[in-house]
Amino acid sequence: MLVALIAHDKPGALPIRQENRPAHVDYLKSGSAVRQAGPLLDAEGEMCGSLIILEVANMAEAEAWAAQDPYGKAGLFEKLDLIAWNRVIG
Repeated sequence: MLVALIAHDKPGALPIRQENRPAHVDYLKSGSAVRQAGPLLDAEGEMCGSLIILEVANMAEAEAWAAQDPYGKAGLFEKLDLIAWNRVIG
């Protein structure tokens, strides 16, 4: 199943994001679950969240993946949603 992970950073958390970015990118590349990933951008073009498309067996696997993300462990996110997603185009 495909799951969209949509996360919004806490206000003023750009330094946390920047500090943990290398570990987060390594984590994205470390397994086979990530299909697409990239940062959300604010009106000034600064990173302010994340959009990650996971391919997993079930929602529990998506939750486990999210729990191990270095960004989440660092307390970066104000809100994180995991939503089942159906690819139509692409």
